[in-house]
Amino acid sequence: IADETDFTTGDAGASSTYPMQCSALLKNSFVVLKGQLKMSTSKTGKHGHAKVYLVGTDIFIGKKYEDMCLSTHKMDVPSIKRNDYQLMCIQDGYLFLTTETGEDVLVSVMCARSEEYAEAIKHCK
Repeated sequence: IADETDFTTGDAGASSTYPMQCSALLKNSFVVLKGQLKMSTSKTGKHGHAKVYLVGTDIFIGKKYEDMCLSTHKMDVPSIKRNDYQLMCIQDGYLFLTTETGEDVLVSVMCARSEEYAEAIKHCK
């Protein structure tokens, strides 16, 4: 009889998220719940465990989200990286930027239903 054990291999790169107990999340911290969250804890109810009430704003589109979870629940916390660029010009829906090292970068901006976000980044030659 064949063994049904699944041995999955991982990737050597860094994970885009890491687990954290919900009660350990700090106010104004990032958590995977469709974006950036601001959070506060609620009091323990008469019946059951302490719960954490999460209120957050999606970091890409600004939409507000709310959720509640047990304080012992594991949440995914994203690894956030922010890059700052100098804007050179905007042309035909594209941003032309320069990095700190002087490299030119082209950023494609997508727009739908009055929402915009940087969709793709390409280094110019």
